[in-house]
Amino acid sequence: MTRRRRRHRDRVSHDRWLVSYADFITLLFAFFVVMYSTAQVDKNKVTQVAAAIQTAFKQMGAFHAGGGQSPSSAPQALNPALPRPSTPLSAEENGDLAKLREDVQQSLAEEIVKGEVAVRAGPDGLVISLREIGFFDSGSAGVKPDAELAVSHIAALLALHPYRIRIEGHTDDVPIHTAQFPSNWELSTARATELVRLLIVKYDFVPTNLSAAGFAEYHPIASNATPRGQAQNRRVDIVVLGEQPPNNPSAPGPPPKPSPSMPK
Repeated sequence: MTRRRRRHRDRVSHDRWLVSYADFITLLFAFFVVMYSTAQVDKNKVTQVAAAIQTAFKQMGAFHAGGGQSPSSAPQALNPALPRPSTPLSAEENGDLAKLREDVQQSLAEEIVKGEVAVRAGPDGLVISLREIGFFDSGSAGVKPDAELAVSHIAALLALHPYRIRIEGHTDDVPIHTAQFPSNWELSTARATELVRLLIVKYDFVPTNLSAAGFAEYHPIASNATPRGQAQNRRVDIVVLGEQPPNNPSAPGPPPKPSPSMPK
C-alpha cells in the first residue's frame, strides 16, 4: 500500500505548460483590449477637436454654414473641396443674381442646350460653368475663337454691375504632363487667369473685382468614372459673388497727414 502511494506521488504531469499558456493568452487578450480602447478614445478626441475647429471657422465665416452635419462628419469640413471663404450675399444681391441668371440662360440658350455652358446657384453666388468642349481645346489654356461670342455675351451682362467675380479652373482626373503644363494644377490655373486677362484687356473689367484660382481635379461636380462626368468636370467656373461695395473698408486708404505735434 505504501509503495503504491509513493509511485503515485513520483509521477510528474506533462500538461502543466497549459496553465502558463492560458495565462499568456489571457494577458495578450487584455493587452489588445486596452489598445483597442485607447484607439477609440483617441478617435473620439480627434472628432471633438475637428468639430470645435469647424465651429470656430464657421463663426469667422471661413466655411459655408450648412445644416444637418453631425460631429462624426466634422473632419470632412476641413476638406479643401468644400466652398471657399466669401462674404455672405445680402437679400438684394441674391435678388440681383437671380435676374442675372435668367439673363444668362436667355442669352446663352443655344450653348446651354449643346452642353457647353451650365448655370447654377452655388453656396457663394451664381456659377456660370464654361465647359472645355465649347471654350478650350484639349490641353490648351487659350479660349477658342468660336467661343469669343459667348464670352462677349457673358461679359456684357456682368459689366452691368460692379460684381465681385472669382474665376475657377477645373480639370478631370486624367493626368497631364507637357512642357507647358506639368500637371493639372498648371492647366486649371492657366485657364482661369487667361479668362481674367481677357475680361480685363478686352472688356475693361476692373482688376480689383476679379480673382483667379486653379483647383485641378480636386473639385469635381460629377463622377470621373464616365466620359460624360469627365466632360462636366473639365470647366472654368465664373463665380459671381455679388456687387463690390462702393467703399471697401479693406482697401488701403491714403496715409494720414502728420499733425504739428507728430515728429516728421
